[in-house]
Amino acid sequence: MIGIYGGTFDPVHFGHLRTAVEVKEVFDLEKLLLLPSHQPPHRDTPGASSKMRLEMLRLAIKNQSGLEIDTREIDRKGPSYMVDSLQSLRLDYQQQPILLFMGVDAFSGLTGWHRWQTLFDYAHIVVMNRPDSKKSVLSEMLKAKRVDDRQQLKQSLYGKLYFQKVTQLEISASQIREVFFNQKNPAYLLPEEVISFIYQHKLYQDIECKLTNC
Repeated sequence: MIGIYGGTFDPVHFGHLRTAVEVKEVFDLEKLLLLPSHQPPHRDTPGASSKMRLEMLRLAIKNQSGLEIDTREIDRKGPSYMVDSLQSLRLDYQQQPILLFMGVDAFSGLTGWHRWQTLFDYAHIVVMNRPDSKKSVLSEMLKAKRVDDRQQLKQSLYGKLYFQKVTQLEISASQIREVFFNQKNPAYLLPEEVISFIYQHKLYQDIECKLTNC
């Protein structure tokens, strides 16, 4: 099975990375593709450019086997709609189940995504729950797609919904950007190589970024 984990990664941090490693092992994935967005349609413009976010991601996973970066959303330009990415990925992995991983917050807004029902035509969706998460209220359509046995995800290429509890580190990219803007110590929130890169390129430290909540 192939895993997909999308996001702005602005910047990538240990919350992203711990989750990625965990689901890679739990689902015995051939690989997990980290898919940085170029222009997220439901969020403000990222504080760092696509090029900078991509380089930080490369630094963060350079010694981690099984995690790879897929640049198709950055290469495609324009709004980064996940349905377009999954359609493209399905052509690349025609005979393998694809698992799209998303957090519970993203899942709660799923019905606002572009052509959200069509996501299930290309992949399974795995919602990464916190251990203390309450049960999600599902529509009849989603109830019909839900499975409770991970093995069922291997038996078809797409179309299922599964919930998986993961270790939740209380770290957010917005918190990290605030740390850099206020000249606080970002140690243990993200990899040292990424911290050095941010300082080197003076990311997340200007007043314009602060005012626009980038």
